[in-house]
Amino acid sequence: MKVVSIVGARPEFVQALPVSLALRQHSEEILVHTGQHYDYIMSQAFFDELGVPAPDYNLEVGSGPHGQQTAQMLQLVEEVLLRVKPDLVIVRGDTNSTIAGALAAAKLNIPVAHIEAGERSYNRDMPEEINRLVTDCVADHHFCASKRAVDRLAAEGVTSSVHWVGDVMLDSMLRNLPIARKKSTVLERLDLAPANYALVTVHRSSNTDDPEILRQIVHALNQTGEKIIFPAHPRTRLVLEKMNMNFADNVRIIDPVGYFDIVVLEENARLIATDSGGVQREAYFLGIPCITLRNETEWIETVEAGWNRLVGTTPEMILEAWYDFEAPADHPPIFGDGTAGQKISDILRWLIDEPVDRKDRSSRTLEKSL
Repeated sequence: MKVVSIVGARPEFVQALPVSLALRQHSEEILVHTGQHYDYIMSQAFFDELGVPAPDYNLEVGSGPHGQQTAQMLQLVEEVLLRVKPDLVIVRGDTNSTIAGALAAAKLNIPVAHIEAGERSYNRDMPEEINRLVTDCVADHHFCASKRAVDRLAAEGVTSSVHWVGDVMLDSMLRNLPIARKKSTVLERLDLAPANYALVTVHRSSNTDDPEILRQIVHALNQTGEKIIFPAHPRTRLVLEKMNMNFADNVRIIDPVGYFDIVVLEENARLIATDSGGVQREAYFLGIPCITLRNETEWIETVEAGWNRLVGTTPEMILEAWYDFEAPADHPPIFGDGTAGQKISDILRWLIDEPVDRKDRSSRTLEKSL
């Protein structure tokens, strides 16, 4: 079996390793990096630390408006697929790299496997939501991180191609956390004591593109009085600098960090506040209370389990949760057992001998799902 795996952004690098390790035991994998995240910390550092195989193709697309970026990826991925002629294309998550890889493969009649299928925020103002919907419509194999995702796909008429395998990000966490504890010196470098600080990440366009929303978040952080470590995404830092935002002494802005450093920062935080889907799940894996700086989340299971609270971006809601939120004692294994990568590999190895009839897609039409 010859497989092309598409990656482009930080969460996809984390998701790629467990699947690559399992796939390469019996199949040929060609890794294609779109270059959506292109600087060292947001890209190459994750490859280096996690041991993700070096990309066979780096398309070096870089940043840009959604339409421009996706169109360039679509063109370049198509060229790779025509050259490689794989049996299958794997995409993951909800980025522009995801939808570009899925569309390029589908138009060439190459089966598509979507890892992290069935996630929904039900907010179509989010570009990621459109990417999820369209990718699930053209995918032939849907691998779900949670049982709720299976239920969402069933409600959209997608059942026979769906597999609950668990979350590959949990695989990566279980594999790499012991290594991170040994190798990371981030607590010493930042002079931090465990459970004596909060960790904040903000990067979604809904929070960074509107100056007033970002101003509200900053105001709330300044009012907490707690030591806060804020690794600033390049987009967020640019907006903060342009707006000349002033932070109180309790808020420490730092550059983005690698995977080992971020999981150590997450594991030792008293509280995590984020708008990242990946960080919400990592907080849950680690048993750290999380408040989500959005009005909705794809990972509603973490909210239902009591470990995550949606607070939006108003200072009043953020501060109320900051001081009062306590996670419950119960911590159910809603994202599987950490063997998702092997399960995906085993299923694909079996399914490739039973090619999907791509003409039989009546239950997955774009009209029905959208």
